[in-house]
Amino acid sequence: MPIYEFICPVCKEKIEIIASISEKQKGLKPLCPKCGNEKMIQVFSGFAVGSSRGSSGSSFCPPTAGPGCCR
Repeated sequence: MPIYEFICPVCKEKIEIIASISEKQKGLKPLCPKCGNEKMIQVFSGFAVGSSRGSSGSSFCPPTAGPGCCR
């Protein structure tokens, strides 16, 4: 199931919600757990790509990447 991330424009709290695509299409209306704000904004996050053999420990970060690309 996809993980959807939301941020509160008031207190900047970030939350993750695991929901099916059909649940998302019906409309997710999360409340901020910190301040109770009802108007959370969906943000797009990065994703990981792996293999069943595990990670080699290496990472790819192109020379033109901005801050936060490589960790």
